Amino acid sequence: MLSNAFSVLRRGRPAFGDRAMATVSLGPGITKHVPNRDSYKGPLKACILDWSGTTADAHVLAPAVVFVEVFRKFGLDITMKESRLPMGLRKDLHIAKILEIPSVQERWQRIKGRPSTQADVDAMFEAFVPMQCEVLPQYTTLIDGAADTVKLLKTKYNLKIGSTTGFTKVMVDILLEKAKEQGYSPDSSVAGDEVPNNMGFRPAPFMLYQNLCNLGVYPIESVVKVDDTVSGVGEGLSAGCWSVGVAGLSNYTDIDSLEQWESMAKTEREERVQMSRDKLNTSGAHYVIDSIKDLPVVVEDINTRMRNGEKP
Repeated sequence: MLSNAFSVLRRGRPAFGDRAMATVSLGPGITKHVPNRDSYKGPLKACILDWSGTTADAHVLAPAVVFVEVFRKFGLDITMKESRLPMGLRKDLHIAKILEIPSVQERWQRIKGRPSTQADVDAMFEAFVPMQCEVLPQYTTLIDGAADTVKLLKTKYNLKIGSTTGFTKVMVDILLEKAKEQGYSPDSSVAGDEVPNNMGFRPAPFMLYQNLCNLGVYPIESVVKVDDTVSGVGEGLSAGCWSVGVAGLSNYTDIDSLEQWESMAKTEREERVQMSRDKLNTSGAHYVIDSIKDLPVVVEDINTRMRNGEKP
């Protein structure tokens, strides 16, 4: 038996602004409404894709090689492994995080005679941008199956396609041009420096949210984010949507060149991919897949889960 202070308003299936409500009196003139909302039952409406390591640039070579060169230009040698550690962040923040690596900071202070500063980060980022733009066209080859998979997502599942990245817009424009030549054009693309108030960084969700505004997509449960880095997976989790990690050609395979990958024995390749899977399996991702070609299976499964009432 419900008390006088707790009643249920029963209606037909509610629309927005006309929902079944439980009401609770918190005192004279104060009424608390507890919505009895039906959960979104699907299907997915949008897929937000990363660039390097997910749709293009297998093993995320483009930024890694340039970070090494930028640090060398400023008098400090870093390894490819060190250059990769913060991958997925906006590139100015990436430089700052490299400098926070204890071994890198120790070498910096030994060579420079002082700790690094924000002015150093700014100067290195200023040098990074033209260097990255110069070499980026060499690293724009789409990952095998990317164009065909995106086409299938759009035609069979009626998904809109967005993209987020740690690159700046001037770099993304290069990626978009080269990707279009290979058959891939996202419906929306947002770079880190396109988000107001300097909020275009991962794992913050604002690049993803800007994509959804551009695409006209909601609710957040209808969105899946796909990325090869922990921070990129975190972007989707922060947004409240489904998140998928892609392991097969990710940053975490820790490859210095495509030639190195091609020369590896099959067993060593599998070890590298397993390291990548292990890293992404601890990221909080709802799914971890080896290839973007596996996405249709994930989309089918998410749609089934939502029909059964599950949420991200």
